[in-house]
Formats: sequence, structure tokens, C-alpha cells
Amino acid sequence: MSKPRIVLAYSGGLDTSVAIEWLKENKGVDVVACAVDVGQGRSAAHDSSAVDYDDLEEIKQRGLDCGAVESVVVDAREEFADDFISPALKANAMYMGKYPLVSALSRPLIVKHLVRVARETGAAGVAHGCTGKGNDQVRFEVGTMCLAPDLENMAPIREWGLSRDAAIDYAAERGIPIPVKSKESPYSIDENAWGRTAECGVIEDPWVAPPADIYERTADVQDAPDAPEEVVIAFRNGLPVSLDGKAMPMAELVEQIDIRAGAHGIGRIDMIEDRLVGIKSREIYECPGAITLIAAHRDLEDLCLEQELAEHKRTEEGRYAQLIYNGLWWGPLKKGIDAFMDEANKYVNGEVRVQLYKGSATVVGRRSADSGLYSFEMATYDEADQFDQSLSEGFVKLWGLPLKTWAARTKAHGEQL
Repeated sequence: MSKPRIVLAYSGGLDTSVAIEWLKENKGVDVVACAVDVGQGRSAAHDSSAVDYDDLEEIKQRGLDCGAVESVVVDAREEFADDFISPALKANAMYMGKYPLVSALSRPLIVKHLVRVARETGAAGVAHGCTGKGNDQVRFEVGTMCLAPDLENMAPIREWGLSRDAAIDYAAERGIPIPVKSKESPYSIDENAWGRTAECGVIEDPWVAPPADIYERTADVQDAPDAPEEVVIAFRNGLPVSLDGKAMPMAELVEQIDIRAGAHGIGRIDMIEDRLVGIKSREIYECPGAITLIAAHRDLEDLCLEQELAEHKRTEEGRYAQLIYNGLWWGPLKKGIDAFMDEANKYVNGEVRVQLYKGSATVVGRRSADSGLYSFEMATYDEADQFDQSLSEGFVKLWGLPLKTWAARTKAHGEQL
């Protein structure tokens, strides 16, 4: 009699590698390892000295070596850029105003493919390698509840409760191939096209400065070029469509901006983060492309959006980022806000000049031939001025009338302003 199958979200890292054997030993299931390529391995792509733990063919084989009955690799790089990064960029999505949602963006896409593979292989459920202290457990399980409520959710690492050191020992005892070979630097790394995250190890002490070896995607600002570099990014309907005049698909453009901005030390984020489960954690992020593109997009919005729309959009951006962070990508509110963001970005068209220099992506110019609301003739103070300043006297009186009335009443009651 065949065993039930479970599709495991497989990264090739420590936790999911040991999870295969644990599921077999403790749950009596066959495991299908499913790795989804969302742009991992970017660090090694622009640092020849970096160890590439994200070679997808290697990961596919490692899944089999770790005991999976089947190992599947899905190339979702373009899908990730077009269907997940793009809406987040339209919304300038930054959790706590700092974090461009690197891991949170990839999880709903991974869940989508886990469910697909589960249907294709006749699996009874899906599994992930998250602990009980993080946010990803919510993103995986709530996403599965939305897309396939009939599938069982398994969380072997959460149920098992092993520390990272104990998991390393478990792997060594059973000859499980894992990328972490030493207990001295057991960082937990997650990476995709939108950025790279690092946690655990010495950085769990928020007083300790991040060690140099934790960064792979960005140059130290002290080693960054001494001359600034300018890039010109063109947007259409709120999305980047060309870089320095060369049209390219979203996935390629994100990658090119990421490499160029990373070389200037842009996109390092060291923050204390409020996790969904109620604890604070210290997180290190590298997001050179994301930070640069969000800065450019925000600036072009200032040129193209009507004032009331711009102000309301800014209030929705934080809520949108929180929904994604909290694992509610597939929910109705996120879908509704997406419709608003699409409408808001309808006329965000133009070009932005961004200077990359010593850790900063600074907008130094912007223009829009058909969608900008900036008028030189209305803004200038020289002879070309077309603004009728005589109208301002009445405007100011009417604008201040409610406060003037309130102030008079306050003084009549003997109160001080």
C-alpha cells in the first residue's frame, strides 16, 4: 500500500533538508520536494567569491539525496516579477516604512505552486520548514487555506522544536547534505529577486554591529565607487519599462538595477521588526534594486498624481504592506486595494533620473511628457508667471475663517491659545 504524499516547500537549506527525513520517520509519508525559483542565487551572480547555495539543479538533486521521492523545480522568476513585485511597487509597499517585503512577497507565489504540485501528484497536503516564532508559517498556511482549504498543512520544524544547532547535529548523524557546515556562522538566509534577508547568529543581539560577512549583495559604502553613477528609469502606468533608454522585461530590469545599486552600497537595512506573532526581531536586509525603484516610483508619483489622490494613496500604502506581511495576499481586502493602486498608477508615466552614490539612491530629475501635473508657468517667479496672485488674498481669508472664528470664541472665554 502506497504512503500518502506531502509536498514540501523546499529551499535546500538546513531546516527543509532535515524536514524530509523527519516527515518520513515521524509521519509515515512520502515527500515531494518543491523548490520555486524566485530569483535566488543573486548574491553569487554579482560576487564571484560568494558561495552559491541556490543553484536550482543542485537543490533539485539535494532534495532527492535527502530522501524525497520526487524533486520539482519551478522557474517562477518572470511570474514573481510581473505578478508579485509589480503590484508591490505600484503600492510602494514597505513594512514599517522600511522593509520592501522580500520574503513576504515570495510566499504566496510559492504556496500557489505547492498547491499546483499537490494536485498534480495527488498529495494529501503541503508542508513548510518554518518555526513557530516567525511570520512565514502564517503566510504558508493561510495561503494554503485560501487556495486549497482541503489540503492538510504540516509544519515539521515547528512541531519538532529543534534548535538550529540540534538540527545541524541531526543532519550530520544521518548524512543529510546541508549548506550550513559550521555552528560558528549559522545565519538563516532567504533571497529572491527583490532582496536578501539574514537572521540568527550573532545578529540576534541588537547591540552588535552586523559583521561584514553577512552582506553579499551590497558593497560596503567605504569600498563603493568614489564617483556617482546616474541611471534613467522610464515608467508606464506605474511600472518600470526601460533602463537608460533600453526596454526590458520587469524581471531583467529589477536584476540590472539591483546589481548597479548594490555596487554603490545601496539598500542595506538593519531594523528591529515587529513580527506578526507578537515578538520583536532584529533583521538584516539587502534590497538595492527595491529601494532604488521605490524611490524613483514615489518621486514620479509626486509629479503625476493629483493632491487628494496622492494623500489617500499614501495612507493605503502602509495598510497594503501590512496585509502582505501578515500573509493575507489572497484575501479580498488586498484584491480591492490592488484595484485602487492600478487606478492610481494609470497616469504615472515618465522618466526619473536617479543618482547612485555611497549608499544612497537620490532622485535628481524627473519628467513626464503626457502625464505630469507640474506647470512651469504656474510655478515660476519670473516673467513667464501665469499665476494670478490677486486671487490669493480672498483664498487665504476663506481658508483661515474657521480658525479665526474659533480663536475669537476662545479669547472671549478668557482662554489662552
